[in-house]
Amino acid sequence: MILQNGSKVWIQDKDLAWIGAEVIDSSSNRIVNLVTVSGKKVVASREDVLPRDVDEDEHGGVEDMIRLTYLNEPGVLYNLRRRYELNDIYTYTGSILIAVNPFTKIPHLYDTHMMEQYKGAPLGELSPHVFAVADASYRAMMNEGKSQSILVSGESGAGKTETTKLIMQYLTYVGGRASGDDRTVEQQVLEVSYS
Repeated sequence: MILQNGSKVWIQDKDLAWIGAEVIDSSSNRIVNLVTVSGKKVVASREDVLPRDVDEDEHGGVEDMIRLTYLNEPGVLYNLRRRYELNDIYTYTGSILIAVNPFTKIPHLYDTHMMEQYKGAPLGELSPHVFAVADASYRAMMNEGKSQSILVSGESGAGKTETTKLIMQYLTYVGGRASGDDRTVEQQVLEVSYS
């Protein structure tokens, strides 16, 4: 990475993990002098500094992290935190949906109006949402006649069960019942899952 005076960078911080900084002296081949976003002057080894997006502070994060200039650990964490602070708990990385557990109910995110918005919308056209992923999978299954899978992964307490319930709720909404079958899509999927 080429560092020059004024370069925006990330440096490790014992309290925050990573903190934004700006290069104020890059004349040495081994170290750089920096000023953090909190105004503290620090010295760091060139190899311990990571590049930072120039315009990251001008918005509340990006919906798809593919748009980040530098897709590095501090940039990803910062983007997720910025979105989380605005109750935007979903973020894409390409076709992968990242959800940050809000540890609280955000009811308007999962009502019928929201399901109707995502019904038939191409993935990425609307804000990131679990319904967008569920709809894309459902549409691919219906249009291509092929089985689809949605992988829900995370640590204990991350919200995997709740996310799976939301996917089932959405599939029930768009799928309804097959003609001549009294079972909902949710019931049919649950029967397959437990057989």
